[in-house]
Amino acid sequence: MKLIKSFGYALQGIYVATREQLNIKIHFLAVVIVTIAGLFFHVTAIEWCLIVICYGIVLTAELFNSAIENLVDLVSPGHHHLAGKVKDIAAGAVLISAIATAVVSLFIFVKYIIVFL
Repeated sequence: MKLIKSFGYALQGIYVATREQLNIKIHFLAVVIVTIAGLFFHVTAIEWCLIVICYGIVLTAELFNSAIENLVDLVSPGHHHLAGKVKDIAAGAVLISAIATAVVSLFIFVKYIIVFL
């Protein structure tokens, strides 16, 4: 029962972040678009593995970023330069993961797009 509750709390966290954070909505939209592209182009199993790993990394980074932003706002409600640094660093982690994911996606999909055109 405790394990089931833990999954419920985790799903609630994903729901809250998705409801409150525009960026995670954008990332989930990208997941849908890339999934449709993968199905359309019949990417290989290895390519699917890379795509899913990238999804996981970006979405995890975004969830951590949202958690960090909320925690910083809780402990430092006023403006503080260190609070800003913490938020910027967390956002930077999301950006790096998103760029890496975009590069992996290009490596995977460019060949399919060229053949399609």
